[in-house]
Amino acid sequence: MALTATATDTAAPPPDLAKHRKLVTVAIMLATVMQTLDSTIANVTLPHMACNLSASQDQISWVLTSYIVAAAIATPLTGWMSGRFGRKRIFLISVVGFTVASALCGLATSLTQIVLARLLQGLLGAALVPLSQAIMLDTNPKKKHAQAMAIWGMGVMIGPILGPTLGG
Repeated sequence: MALTATATDTAAPPPDLAKHRKLVTVAIMLATVMQTLDSTIANVTLPHMACNLSASQDQISWVLTSYIVAAAIATPLTGWMSGRFGRKRIFLISVVGFTVASALCGLATSLTQIVLARLLQGLLGAALVPLSQAIMLDTNPKKKHAQAMAIWGMGVMIGPILGPTLGG
């Protein structure tokens, strides 16, 4: 079976999306940095959290584990959810939900509360990175895909670099 180009392979982004490309890119990159930053920021603060919450090292490790497991479970569902409900809707729900879950982490006063908030963060933030990449490709014409992925890659790399600095 021969591979043929479809209309979506060769078509340019819609005009309204193309004229707002820079704004979309900034918004997408902020969400990507926020999610990748959060995946590393807690690593540095674990000893401080353990002391404040009177938790052992085994107990406080659930702060990281809950996030990682939730994200690992939710990430594969991203494609199905975006196909069923739309990329934009799932992305916006993820951004708002992730932000609310982040606030809940900051307000947590017990180990149980922070573990549940991190679980929620992992579930809601899992879609941010794959959808940001897809939206970057949707927003840019095919000839600019390499440039768009280079910009996206910078956002993915900046978060983990800033995480330990901001967390500690």
